[in-house]
Amino acid sequence: MDFTYDDEQQALREAVRGLLATTYGDHEARRRTVADDPGFDRSLWGRLAEMGVLGLPFSEADGGVGAGPVEIGIVCQEMGRVLAPEPYLSGVVHAGGLVAAVGTPAQKADLLGRLSAGEVLLAAADTSPGGRWSAGADGVRASVSDGSWTLDGVADPVMGGAFADHLVVTAALPDGGGTGVFVVDAGAVSVTGYAAADLTRAATVRFEASAATPLGEPGRDLTPSIATISDLTRIMGANQALGVMQSQVRATTDYLKSRKQFGVTLNTFQALTFRAADMYVSLELAHSTVDWATMTIAGGDREVVADAADRVGLQVGRAARHIGEEAIQLHGGIGMTAEYAVGVGTAHLAVLEQWLGNAGHHLARLSARVTDHDLVEAV
Repeated sequence: MDFTYDDEQQALREAVRGLLATTYGDHEARRRTVADDPGFDRSLWGRLAEMGVLGLPFSEADGGVGAGPVEIGIVCQEMGRVLAPEPYLSGVVHAGGLVAAVGTPAQKADLLGRLSAGEVLLAAADTSPGGRWSAGADGVRASVSDGSWTLDGVADPVMGGAFADHLVVTAALPDGGGTGVFVVDAGAVSVTGYAAADLTRAATVRFEASAATPLGEPGRDLTPSIATISDLTRIMGANQALGVMQSQVRATTDYLKSRKQFGVTLNTFQALTFRAADMYVSLELAHSTVDWATMTIAGGDREVVADAADRVGLQVGRAARHIGEEAIQLHGGIGMTAEYAVGVGTAHLAVLEQWLGNAGHHLARLSARVTDHDLVEAV
């Protein structure tokens, strides 16, 4: 399997990296951006739209570019590399992905066309307080009367929801009919925004007889499609985490080469060099798994994608914990400060894990699929 980027993919990587560097050339610029609402740079968001980055995942018929998963993964990696707080993963990949998967042609052309152009922000309200990463909705309930749909309940956390124009909501259908997907105008709900551990924005959204428009066929159970989009988001989240970890390993090795103790640089001490080498091994294992998982998406098999999402989630979850902790340890006290990127990067990895599923969750899902071995009784 060839993991090498072709010329167009490499050009995309360089273009996105160059654009992000104009805003987040240093960590202090990122700190200034997240200090004030909306927590990201709207002008950069507009330039991403002009470049076509916001429309990468969507077909040309829906106003997008029609790129493949590798290209989307490249963007997510570059976002992670500079800890860009823009809601690309939550708003474009996840919320936009739900619209693309279940919406009617007219709905997709409208919402995805405006999203790709940078005219609106979307956020997916598909998590409930205390929920455990399930495709089924238990925090929000849908009701229908005379053909009009309304929603009641609470969704939290809604990543990027504090300043979204429209919410893409998963809700339990009446009479145990499964889970539907709806579009709700942000003005029809109560939104309480807050800063996550990495200072990106999330929100608690309360629905009280809020008017909603079904995406796709009204009343249809869309649980399988919701599960697949969640798995795709997990794989792209792993790409974003990979970009963070690459920066952490690079920053740590540079620090060991430059910081002096007892008159010599820290990389002189063999124990510290071994720890840095272990970080690199974790990074490369995660990198290979991320590339493989990203390439499985093109096959279009839901079961394969679900398996890949759990495998990469487990590998990246373990690598993120190892690399993040070691990056902070090897930097000493400054690694814990908000002024230094490695600590904030570790916080971002933790936010991704809590949003998309931790290593234990993915291991449990993988274990549940092991059905081709007989049970062994303990002696």
